[in-house]
Amino acid sequence: MHVMVIGGGLLGLTTAFSLRRHGLSVSLLEQETGPGRATSFANGGMLHASQANPWNEPGVFWHALKMLGKEDAALLVRYKALPSLLGWGMQFVRHSRPDRYLHNFEQNARLAAYSLACMRELRAAVGSDYDYSARGTLKLFRSPEAVAGAATMCRQLSEWGVRFEAVNGQRAVELEPALGRIESLLAGGLYFPDDEAGDAQAFCALLAGACVARGVRIEYGVKIDRLLRSGDRIEGVLGSRGLQTADAYVLAAGPWSAPLAAGIGLKLPLRPVKGYSLTLCAHGWAGRPGLPVIDDSLHAAVCPLGDRLRVAGTAEFTGFDLTLTPGRINNLFSLATQLYPDFAPHLDREAAVRWCGLRPMSSDGVALMGPTPLHNLYLNTGHGQLGWTLAAGAGQLVADQIARQSPALDPAPYQLARFG
Repeated sequence: MHVMVIGGGLLGLTTAFSLRRHGLSVSLLEQETGPGRATSFANGGMLHASQANPWNEPGVFWHALKMLGKEDAALLVRYKALPSLLGWGMQFVRHSRPDRYLHNFEQNARLAAYSLACMRELRAAVGSDYDYSARGTLKLFRSPEAVAGAATMCRQLSEWGVRFEAVNGQRAVELEPALGRIESLLAGGLYFPDDEAGDAQAFCALLAGACVARGVRIEYGVKIDRLLRSGDRIEGVLGSRGLQTADAYVLAAGPWSAPLAAGIGLKLPLRPVKGYSLTLCAHGWAGRPGLPVIDDSLHAAVCPLGDRLRVAGTAEFTGFDLTLTPGRINNLFSLATQLYPDFAPHLDREAAVRWCGLRPMSSDGVALMGPTPLHNLYLNTGHGQLGWTLAAGAGQLVADQIARQSPALDPAPYQLARFG
């Protein structure tokens, strides 16, 4: 059986690797010139079961409405994107009901915990030369009310197998001394010891090499025009290198999965959500942090990657627009120095790597994985902000279904069929 994977980012590569371990013949097509160069390129850097909550939390509609057009908003909806969000947005809001939100949170958390276990197996195969860190993550809160709200979340997380330690400001600084300047501003925090961090694009490069060494055929620079459908099957992929065929296909093309699926009459409840990041050189800062930190009040995340700092913290509904908006980038510079005031003298704005990418977000906040109504087409997309966290487990889960093996998790909550 020959399986063709469409997409060479985290989800496509983990799927290809897992399929090959099942003994299947595998090829992979990627439109970029190398692995992990689109959505996976410069994400937040953290793999965290602790942050598996969907973005459509209760009250998201009113929050998004208040943030319309505000450049410093953590979740920004641009007016031009509103028409494309009408139907999808209604589903997104509907799934923000407390019961639905909690259900979807659980599906993400369980998959995330499984995925972190799968990552250990992948590291055994590819090594850890991707700025891998296993020090956990620290989430900070600046008000007693936020700490109290987090306590409720943690009771749920502990039931789902996610370990945590509640900390005060002093303990937070013990865990990450670089926070010393803002200790007085911290009401408390949560430390999650099992979370990881690493450079996703560097990991993709390692995994692509491991795939090729095991017999996976990877083609880069392949622009895919459309999928060819005949009845209830896919007959091939038509692109810049002509027609290519296989026995089965996996659509793992991030947000571009939706338009490709639409071309064969398959509607996926996905929309692109733009995320921004900065990668800053911290080599000259002797006190640079070593622990990934999320500041709930600032809506910012700073993740050390070797002697670099990856700063992320915004989401934007703006369609497929990949423009680097100066206001959003400047906001990230500000967030970095608010969290780490001592970094300001060492911050080299000219050397900073500015980036934005499009994350595929499903309307319920849970990924789309597994079979479709077309008998030989499978999905591995829609992971939103959790692509790095969920990739290893998602790739294994989809590969298990294609190879007719019993998966470690019930795949039903992640399948397209849940939308009816």
